[in-house]
Amino acid sequence: MATTTLGRRGNAAPVPARSPRRRRGLVALLFLSPWLVGFGLFFAYPLLATVYFSFQRYDLFSLEPVGLLNYRYFLRDEAAWTAIRNTLWLVAVMVPLRVAFGLGVAQLITRLKAGAGFFRTVFYLPSLVPLVAGTLGFVYLLNPASGPVAAALSALGLPSPDWFGDPAWAKPGLTLLALWSVGDLMVIFLAALLDVPKQLYEAAALDGAGAWQQFAHVTLPVIRPVLMFAAVTGVIQTLQYFTQAMVAARVASGGTDSAGTVFVPGYPDQSTLTFPEWLFHQGFRDFAMGYACVLALILFAVSMVFTLILLRQFRGIEEEA
Repeated sequence: MATTTLGRRGNAAPVPARSPRRRRGLVALLFLSPWLVGFGLFFAYPLLATVYFSFQRYDLFSLEPVGLLNYRYFLRDEAAWTAIRNTLWLVAVMVPLRVAFGLGVAQLITRLKAGAGFFRTVFYLPSLVPLVAGTLGFVYLLNPASGPVAAALSALGLPSPDWFGDPAWAKPGLTLLALWSVGDLMVIFLAALLDVPKQLYEAAALDGAGAWQQFAHVTLPVIRPVLMFAAVTGVIQTLQYFTQAMVAARVASGGTDSAGTVFVPGYPDQSTLTFPEWLFHQGFRDFAMGYACVLALILFAVSMVFTLILLRQFRGIEEEA
């Protein structure tokens, strides 16, 4: 359908009407505009700016193009590679342990006949503690000289390791801290386990399946999407692991930011140095913003690769099932 309008000589000129498809597209863009604006301002622009600054020597006051110099420096930055190894250790150890521990606690709570609400609250409360306060408390509890854990082990005639003073025990100490605050995962798994249809367990029991077989062939397949969510978010969060490692190293070393001194993260012996810590140190301590942008881009790329690999693995498992 078309409308008409008069031309200069009074002749009727057809004006095409706006098509319904175009109107729907404009309406969709109108509703999407808040997201598009937010995406552009808070993701696309910062990402492009980070790429631009990665080719500059930038100290917040001056810009100097240096080409690929920052990227070449990364290849021979021993501290950065130490931070990468530590971060990958945390991903490989901390994430599976947190998922397994959270699922195990949730499974035990679902089996309780009485007191389930009490234990659910007890296990969830640590996840509400602020990260800095929880880390401070954990460093005190595990202090080999004055901590109550060391006193209890000494009363039993057992040695107490120097958790945050020995490079061999520092990352296991951070892992214990992560397991202590597993309540967030526990609540998610608890909701998923309670949503499993009981008819499936009854049918499996009639077929002679034991408790382990029911868990492996009934529970796990049903809660697989929740497991995928926990694994993906756990990997992303661990790749960005910063606060607990920084606070634990600072407290254990007694380091301060007094005049003339700068605290170097990673105590003891760079065993707790994570990639985000080194990024922060380069950008906001040494003011090497160009090199910090390189580290930020690497962290973004690695997070994307890990996420895509995990999603593809879970998708393959779903297709096989």
